[in-house]
Amino acid sequence: MIDAKQFDSIDIKISGFMRKYGLGVLRISLGVVFFWFGMLKFFPGVSPAEQLVKNTVYFMDPEMFIPILALWETLIGLGLIFNKFMRATLLLLFLQMPGTALPLLILPDVVWNSFPFVLTIEGQYIIKNLVLIGGGLVLGGNVRNQITN
Repeated sequence: MIDAKQFDSIDIKISGFMRKYGLGVLRISLGVVFFWFGMLKFFPGVSPAEQLVKNTVYFMDPEMFIPILALWETLIGLGLIFNKFMRATLLLLFLQMPGTALPLLILPDVVWNSFPFVLTIEGQYIIKNLVLIGGGLVLGGNVRNQITN
């Protein structure tokens, strides 16, 4: 059986490992998600979010907007992955997030099977952005502690 002193020693090592690598893993993980989702949008018919974006965008032609969104998300991803221009990268991230929530308001039949608890797969795709926002907040809260451009 492990005693309290041994447990404490192990706990200190594990939490130290998490402290040392956690922010980097979070940053790169978020970057991969943004890069991946952005790249898919460059290829018509490939992104599972394409129809959702087309149905949400009313302020310009969706065929013109999707490549802009693809570039936007890809740039966020690259900035996070390579830890470059973090302030600008996080600004792009936080400017993009309200737009991703629009379908919750303007397309409720697409995102809810039964309001307010049962989301469609599209609704789940949108709600996962809460994790992206949380990760962005954590990274932004630590941006002054990092060497960034």
